[in-house]
Amino acid sequence: MFTMKRRRLLVVVLIYFGLLITGAAVGRFLPDVLNLDVRPGNEPEIHSMIMFTTLVYIVAAAVPFIPGAEIGFALLVTLGASVAGLVYISMVAALTLAYLVGRLLPARAIAGCFGFLGLNRARNLVFRLQPLSTDARLKLLMSRAPARIVPFLLRHRFVALAVVINLPGNTLLGGGGGIALAAGMSGLYPFPAYLATIAVAIAPLPLLVTLLGYWH
Repeated sequence: MFTMKRRRLLVVVLIYFGLLITGAAVGRFLPDVLNLDVRPGNEPEIHSMIMFTTLVYIVAAAVPFIPGAEIGFALLVTLGASVAGLVYISMVAALTLAYLVGRLLPARAIAGCFGFLGLNRARNLVFRLQPLSTDARLKLLMSRAPARIVPFLLRHRFVALAVVINLPGNTLLGGGGGIALAAGMSGLYPFPAYLATIAVAIAPLPLLVTLLGYWH
């Protein structure tokens, strides 16, 4: 018989793989939908379909463990420079949405999730961090960090965020949506600085595709 901890782990694993499968399905679906045949007279339908597809992409990319960057890359490869701006704006919107959800989540709800997973030390840390300022949170986290690399990453957290957002295979770490959600939950990223960081971090690929399309 499964213990309670094993049952919880099984639920988490099933949710994890369910999100990965959902992300793969969305990634195959969206390029086909946006590869539309524009004809005289069907512009309103095309406009509605693009708006609907964009909304689906934003919501999907904001969900943890959904490979939003990979979906955006598939759209760029399939449709090229014509959707580069749309993909860029959608990804920024998705990561902003996930961040805001993280900022608005009550500490009790976050701690409850850790408690459900049996991560009691993490749950207690959430309660300790909740009333502290950003500087006080940084000092506490660095004082408890077991390795030298962790304080370094905390001090250079905006650079670390930009790197991990662009890290291949970051779906295993939660994907763009999960990373943005964690950034919001941590309280270590003021919104203006966070927005500027992701806006710059996401820009290179859509910009490159746009320039290649222009030169072509």
